[in-house]
Amino acid sequence: MRHGWARRGAWTLALLAAALVPAQAGDSLWGRVTAVKEPTLVTLDYGSGSYAIRIVGIDAPKAGERLSAEAVKFVSDLVLNKNARMRLHHRDLANDEMVCRLITDDPVIGMKEVGVELVRAGLARRQAGYDEKYGELAAAEDEARGAGRGLWASAAAK
Repeated sequence: MRHGWARRGAWTLALLAAALVPAQAGDSLWGRVTAVKEPTLVTLDYGSGSYAIRIVGIDAPKAGERLSAEAVKFVSDLVLNKNARMRLHHRDLANDEMVCRLITDDPVIGMKEVGVELVRAGLARRQAGYDEKYGELAAAEDEARGAGRGLWASAAAK
């Protein structure tokens, strides 16, 4: 009888500890994008709260820089007021942001990784060391550069 109580207590403590563990890299969360603050920063509402999501692996023009407004519009068209999934890369505690891959969940356009699409459109550059397993960011950047899109437009004209 005493052992049954101890087992239930241990299970209860284990479940409580699991609930208190912070999100780990690779965790996913579905939600709705409610704001696009910058080309690489959106707000994801997951129902009982929201997270500031920084798209991992890319550098996009900052506010006031060439192509910044176009990049914000591009991201807004992809995900604003739509469902999306974030896949956690790491958490930036200094800025209270979740640094993630952001994937669309749209019945019309399907599932697309927002960072890759932004780079493919020529509205962002890839950061070294974040190209994941299949090299999608490098391929997207090569495609944009070759086509002379966005940031690469002047390079193609030469």
